[in-house]
Amino acid sequence: MGDEQLFALQRREHLMDRLRRHGAVRVRDLAVDLGVSELTIRRDIAALAGRGLLTRVHGGATLPTRLEATPAPRWRPPAPVLTIGMVVPSLDFYWPQIVRSARTAAAAHRVNIQLRGSSYDSAEDRRQILRLTESGQAQGLLLAPDLDGPGADEMIDWIAALPVPTILVERQTRRWTPTPHQLEWVRSDHALGLELAVRHLHSLGHRRIGLVLSKGSPTSADLASGWDRACAELCLPGGCVMRESVALDVPGHREIIAGVLDRCRRARVTALIVHSDPDAISVAHYLVEQGARIPDDMALVSYDDEIAHLAEPAITAVRPAKGLIGRTAVEMMTARLREGRDRPLQRVSILPELVIRASSLASAP
Repeated sequence: MGDEQLFALQRREHLMDRLRRHGAVRVRDLAVDLGVSELTIRRDIAALAGRGLLTRVHGGATLPTRLEATPAPRWRPPAPVLTIGMVVPSLDFYWPQIVRSARTAAAAHRVNIQLRGSSYDSAEDRRQILRLTESGQAQGLLLAPDLDGPGADEMIDWIAALPVPTILVERQTRRWTPTPHQLEWVRSDHALGLELAVRHLHSLGHRRIGLVLSKGSPTSADLASGWDRACAELCLPGGCVMRESVALDVPGHREIIAGVLDRCRRARVTALIVHSDPDAISVAHYLVEQGARIPDDMALVSYDDEIAHLAEPAITAVRPAKGLIGRTAVEMMTARLREGRDRPLQRVSILPELVIRASSLASAP
């Protein structure tokens, strides 16, 4: 290969390199850069155009459409990482699944979760919330405060006045709060969940059903509401309602259960709905010890479905959609923080499901 051919290849490689970087070249600029005549550059362009490597234009050349340079993306500063504070009343029963799903959703949305545990106490709720807001750690809050008792309205007003957006989780206000920043929430429809349990037992022929509500649970009011509605619609006697905690770790639980079952016998109850799983399992243990057959002598349904499947027999249970609650709360807050006032307020109610197991289904003959 002669020097003239070699120089032509080098010129054309240089020309194509500039074309790929800039998308277009001018004959005059190339002639100056390479120290050759403009005629020589035009011949190079003509040769490369003949091979389909560029497109001749007046005074220069451009890349053909299929080889057009892709412009480098403009640099943008990284979006600030959002942090959502989350205060829940317990880090063991019921809430871990909600927290796990919230963290998974936060990771998917590139959001941080700052978790704080409280203790079903409004004073402790306030302390944990203030830790998050006064430190500036959180741009939004997911809260499950204690809203039972006479101080509930005051607590709601205090939360509504916080300097960052707030969403209640598994809680709602009992009144419309006339504040500039209306509260949002995402919660299980526990009343409907209890109705599912009553209707399931009714469909199996039970006409006298009892209800054991857990003492001190913020869910009890909703469960009682669902009980009253279902009993009224199905024309069932609704008077056999007991508010007792009977889990295995409750002092004197055996005596309490004996009292509950004695009342059930006097009311001729054939099926019992118990809130929550530890209480239902405790009742099941006692029944078996006393020689009763489940479900033939007493059908059982639990509310929560954390560990009901571990009982013997496995206990039919109403299962709130805890994973969906946590995920929805984070998605609502992320949208609120990123869209601001453009996003309408939301109050979301999520339906539980009934998981049917051996404790409510009659044994096969």
